[in-house]
Amino acid sequence: MLRKPKKAWNPSIWASWKPFGIGEQYPNNYWEVIRAALVNFDELPYAWEILNKGVCDGCSLGTTGMKDWTLDGLHLCNVRLRLLRLNTMPAFDHKILENCEQLYTKSSAELRDMGRLPYPMRRDIGDKGFRRISWDEALETIASRIRATTPERTAYYVTSRGTVNETYYAIQKAVRAMGSNNVDNAARICHSPSTSALKATLGVAATTCSYKDWIGTDLLVFIGSNVANNQPVTVKYLHWAKKAGTRIVVINTYREPGMERYWVPSIPESALFGTKFAEDFFLVNVGGDIPFLNGTIKHMIINNWLDSQFIDNYTNHFEELKATLDAQSWEELESLSGASREEMYAFAKMVGEANKAIFVWSMGITQHECGEENVKAIINLALTKGFVGREGCGLMPIRGHSGVQGGAEMGCYSTVFPGGRKISPETAKEMSKLWGFEVPQTKGLIASDMINAAAESKLDVLFSVGGNFLDVLPDPNYVESALLNIPLRVHMDIVCSKQMLLEPTETVILLPATTRYEIPGGVTETSTERRVIFSPEIPGRRIVQARPEWEVFMELARRVRPELADKLFFENPAAMRQEIALVIPQYAGIQHLQEAGDQFQYGGSHLCFGWKFPTPDGKANFAALYPPRNELPEGYFLVTTRRGKQFNSMVQEHKDRITGAVREAVLMSSVDAEKFGLKNGDVVVLKNDLGEYKGRVYTAPVKPGNLQVHWPEGNVLLDKSKRSQEGVPDYNALVRLEKV
Repeated sequence: MLRKPKKAWNPSIWASWKPFGIGEQYPNNYWEVIRAALVNFDELPYAWEILNKGVCDGCSLGTTGMKDWTLDGLHLCNVRLRLLRLNTMPAFDHKILENCEQLYTKSSAELRDMGRLPYPMRRDIGDKGFRRISWDEALETIASRIRATTPERTAYYVTSRGTVNETYYAIQKAVRAMGSNNVDNAARICHSPSTSALKATLGVAATTCSYKDWIGTDLLVFIGSNVANNQPVTVKYLHWAKKAGTRIVVINTYREPGMERYWVPSIPESALFGTKFAEDFFLVNVGGDIPFLNGTIKHMIINNWLDSQFIDNYTNHFEELKATLDAQSWEELESLSGASREEMYAFAKMVGEANKAIFVWSMGITQHECGEENVKAIINLALTKGFVGREGCGLMPIRGHSGVQGGAEMGCYSTVFPGGRKISPETAKEMSKLWGFEVPQTKGLIASDMINAAAESKLDVLFSVGGNFLDVLPDPNYVESALLNIPLRVHMDIVCSKQMLLEPTETVILLPATTRYEIPGGVTETSTERRVIFSPEIPGRRIVQARPEWEVFMELARRVRPELADKLFFENPAAMRQEIALVIPQYAGIQHLQEAGDQFQYGGSHLCFGWKFPTPDGKANFAALYPPRNELPEGYFLVTTRRGKQFNSMVQEHKDRITGAVREAVLMSSVDAEKFGLKNGDVVVLKNDLGEYKGRVYTAPVKPGNLQVHWPEGNVLLDKSKRSQEGVPDYNALVRLEKV
C-alpha cells in the first residue's frame, strides 16, 4: 500500500513563511484566471462550458472538465487558460490576407491574435496574397495535384495540439488509401525514443504506471523534465506526494525553480506558503545523463543495493551491463557527466534504500542524438530494483501535449501502422485485409525527411495539419528554403502561422479547421497514463466554413481514389471508434465512449503487472550502454534549448514568470559569468558553424560549462543532420561565446 498524505498543515514543506510568496518569483495563477476572463469576455458562457465540460487541450494530463482520476477537487492550469482563446475567438476578415507583405513582420503571436481562419483560401505564384475559394475548388485542386504525381512525392504532417484520436486515425487511413506511408505527427519529435526503448526492453510502448503512483511512493525522480512549466496541473500531485512523505529528486542541467518550490493556487496551505518539492538536485552536463546513471548503477552493484531475485528471475543481460560498467572508469564518468563520484553515490543510496520508485522524463532526455540510449539508461536503473509492474513503481515518459499519446497508437506515423504494427509486407497485408484496399509496404518519410525531400525537389505536395516547421525544426533557414521548393503546400489550421505566408512555389492553400469542441458528436483523446477519454461537442461560437480534419481527409481520399469511396467514409466519429476498436486491440472499449466523463485506462493501472513482460521470452532486457563523448574544447559551451512561457512553439509572454528570464536570455552559471567577466544583461553572441544567436546573460543555477537558450529562437544553432535512431532532432549544440 502507498502511504497516504497527511492532511494537517506541515511547515517543514513550506517554501516560504511570507504569505502568498510576496516578493518571490513565481506565476500569479490567480491573475491567469482574471486574464482569461477578460480575453474571453465576448464568449464567457462558451469559455466556461469548455472549461467545465471539455477535456483539457493543453498538456496530456487528461482532465475532464476541471476534475481528474487522481485527486478530488478543482484542476485548472494556466496552460489551459492561455489556450482557451483559440477556441472562442471569432474569425478574422479574410481581406487581411489579400496582401501578405504587411504580415511578414508580425510575430507568430500577433498572427494568432488576428483570429480564426475564416474560409478556404488560395494563393498562386505572383499573387500578393490570398483569395477566398470554395471548399470544392480547394479539395479538387489538392486531389488533382495528388493524382498528377506519385505517392512517394506527397507528404502529410499532423501536429499534436488539440488533435484527437479520430483525426489521427482517419488521416493515416486516408493517406494510405492514397498510396503513401509519408504521414507523421509530433509524437515522433517528442517521445519516439521512449516508445522504441520501452518496447525493446520491456515489451510495452507507453507509460507503465498511473499518476496516482506518484503520491506515497518512496522516490519520485524527474530526469530532463520540468512539469511545473510544461504540465503545471501536476504540481498539485507533487504537493500531496510531499505530504505523503515522498522524496522528490531532479536530475537536470538547471536547478529549475518551479521544481524546487511552487505556490499551488487550489490548495490553501500551498497558496499561502508554497510547497518545497525537490530538495535533491543533481546537476549534469548536457548529454551527461548516461554517464551519471551508469555511475549510479556501478555504486548500486558495488554496495549490493540490488533486487537480485528480480534480476535473476525476470531479466536478461545484466551480466553484459555489469561488464560494460566495469570497463568505464570513475574519472571518465565524472568528466562526461559533470557530476562527482560522491554525487552518484548519494543518488544511488536513495534508489537503493527505496522500496518503490517512479522515474519521469521528457524531452530533456529524448531530444538528443542518443535519445533512445538515454531512455534505456533510465530503464536499466529501474530494473536494478524491479521498479516496474507494481504499485508505486513505474517508468513515465510524460507527455506535453493533449492527445499526442494517441498519435502513434492510431498509426499516424510513417514507420508504424495502427496498434504499433511495424511496417512490413506482412503487416501491410494484414492492414489491406482489414481495410479492403492495398496498403503500401515500405516505411514512409518522417517529418525531417519530408523537409530534406523538399530541399532536393523530391516533394510535390505537402499537407500540414497545424504545425509550423519553420519554428520547430533545426536550421530554420534551411527549412524555409525547402518549403519554398514545394509546388503545392496545404495548411489546415485554426489560426494563421508564419509558414502559411511563405511565397508559393506554385500554389498555397489554406483550410480552416474546427477545434475538438466543435466536432459533431464528440471525440476522444489519450492521456499520458493511457487513459482514453471522451471529449464532448460543446455548443458555442462556430466558424461556419471550418471543417473537422478527419472529414476533410476522408473526402480528399475519395476524390483521389473514387473507386474506394465506399471504404473511405465514416458517418461520424462514433462510427470511426467502432473501427478503431477492431483494428487496435488495446483500444477495445473506445466504441463505448459517448458521454462526458466516459473513459477507460487501457492496460489497467500498471503495465507489466506482476513482472509479466510481453517480450518474446517474458523477461525484461537490460541494455549495455557506453556514454556519448561530448568533448568540450577550451572556450566552448554545451547549449540546450528550453521552454519559457509558451505552449510548444506558441510563445505567450516575453518573460517566464517561473524563472524570471526573458526570451533572449542566455542562462549561464555565475561561475562561468565571472570567468568571462560577464554580468546580468551583457550582450553575448553564441556561434558555431551553423549560425549565431545574440542574447543577454542571465545568471542562474546552471551546471558550469553549459548554457540554456529558449526554443525556437535557439534553433539557428542546431545541426539538422544530428538525429536519434527514431529521427528525433538533437536540440542541443556546441557553441563558442563572445561578448559584444
